[in-house]
Order: sequence, then structure tokens, then C-alpha cells
Amino acid sequence: MRIHELKPAPGSKTSPKRVGRGIGSGLGKTAGKGHKGQKARSGGGKGPYFEGGQTPLQRRLPKRGFSNAVFRRVYAEVNIEDLNRFAPDSVITPELLRESGLVKQMYDGVKILGNGELKHALTVRAHGFSKSAAAKIEKAGGKVEVI
Repeated sequence: MRIHELKPAPGSKTSPKRVGRGIGSGLGKTAGKGHKGQKARSGGGKGPYFEGGQTPLQRRLPKRGFSNAVFRRVYAEVNIEDLNRFAPDSVITPELLRESGLVKQMYDGVKILGNGELKHALTVRAHGFSKSAAAKIEKAGGKVEVI
């Protein structure tokens, strides 16, 4: 088989229904939509949850439970490997991370994650650390300070 011999599977390619074209198509004049009414109009018909004016099911059922999503903390995340750009023995603060472009928005603080390796000692001040990040910073001879 060669590339110029490839053909679609039989029956997979069909020409589109040409509605409203008059003679021969069988779908002339009203294009299979009947006469007038909401369903004959463009954009006509109601959505899938419409129940003929009856209060829809999703509004009849009581809302239950409690969501804590409003109160959750969102942290800007920085990986260990991104800290290698700073000079050895420097103090890394959230403000320095913002100035360097590693953190675009502070949210509720900065959290350091343990992806990658740290090549030199740094003192890192942040609002949170993953266990692996804290271990890798201390292993490289640095210090971890939770703000």
C-alpha cells in the first residue's frame, strides 16, 4: 500500500444535507422544520433542563453540605531547581522571588516545592515548604525559615 492509494472507509464520508434547496433534495421550502413556531425559528427550542415551565429538577432539590473553597489558602509555588539561579549563601525572600520573575502573583504566600536539586547553600524564607524541599535545602547546607 502506498500513500496515494489510501482511501477513507466506505460510508465514512457522506455529503452534507443541503436543506432549503428546492427540487430534488426533499428538504426544500421549510427545510424539514414544519410551519412556523418556536422550533422552526433559528435558535429555536429550549435547553435540555427545560421542563415546560415546571420548576426544573435542579431547582427543586435542596442544596446540601458545606464547601470550604471560599476559605482555602492558595500559594504561589516555586520549585527547588529554580533557586539555583541565585548566588550561593544568599537569602531568598518572597519579595526577591517576585522581583526575579519566579513568582508573578503572591496570593496567600509562597510555597517551596521539592522538584529538582539544589546545587549550593541558600537561606530560604517562605510561607510553606514541602517535606522534600526542606530536606533538600538542609542537605545542601542551607537554612529553612517559615515566615
